[in-house]
Amino acid sequence: MLPRRPSVKLAALCLLLSFDAAAARAQQVPDTNFKPPIAAPAYREGRGPVVMVDEAHNNFHTAYGRYLAFADLLRRDGYRVVPNTAPFSRESLKRGKVLVIANAVNAQNLTNWTLPNPSAFTDEEVEAVREWVKGGGALFLIVDHMPMPGAAERLGAAFGARWSNGFAVDEKISANPFVFKRADGSLKDHTITRGRSAEEKVESVATFTGSAFRVEEGKAEPLMVLHDAIVSLEPQTAWQFTPETKRLPVGGWYQGAVLRHGKGRVALFGEAAMFTAQLAGPNRSPVGMNSPQAPHNAQFLLNVLRWLTKKL
Repeated sequence: MLPRRPSVKLAALCLLLSFDAAAARAQQVPDTNFKPPIAAPAYREGRGPVVMVDEAHNNFHTAYGRYLAFADLLRRDGYRVVPNTAPFSRESLKRGKVLVIANAVNAQNLTNWTLPNPSAFTDEEVEAVREWVKGGGALFLIVDHMPMPGAAERLGAAFGARWSNGFAVDEKISANPFVFKRADGSLKDHTITRGRSAEEKVESVATFTGSAFRVEEGKAEPLMVLHDAIVSLEPQTAWQFTPETKRLPVGGWYQGAVLRHGKGRVALFGEAAMFTAQLAGPNRSPVGMNSPQAPHNAQFLLNVLRWLTKKL
């Protein structure tokens, strides 16, 4: 049974998060100068698999919007990045090898981030994606804080994943970002974190206010594991926290994991800004892969795509 009231420290954190909401909603623009070097691209330019970035489900991040740096980095690694503007179906998914879905929402929540948060995808679309992955496709599903977990609930469940429709926060330290490290075991040893060489090894990954998820036992290979002090705050309206806001302990849950489904592969992440490079707020502060706290995020992204396309 969860306590009805958060601690005094958590109540203060709620107020801090509420204050930070203005910054979170402040203007965010892509950092067009972010172009980290790629010593050994996975493919020759324009010769790699097609990566479809979803734009058909009210996505907050798109290849020519907030995920511009994401798309640019993949293109420089040889991938062919294209937008997906059609509902998911057997025919539409034939266009590519990798499907990237970043922060999809139902039209009902496009401007209103209050419960309920219905699925962004129809049952037919969920089944189409599931079957496409089973046949050899690769899904890269990125689900940020509420209301995005509600929108992705059905699609995640098709692969055994369950998200908390909230905000993952540290009860003890109001730290932003979270930094997952090999040194403390929160970043796991995996083909993805090892890369193809010592130069591609990832020692840490930073995330910026996301969600928590878990996967059916035995199905997932964890990458980023939340420590015991993390809780998921589940408000009625995004960014509106009070001491009475529901809290769910999520220590041991994930912000990053991968799994295999049939002949295909799935990468699941509970935070989206970690794969952006943005300038936010009046001071144009770096957020994402360009942040000083995220020196390995860009390499981590490349390693994830290479794992999805069986290039590692």
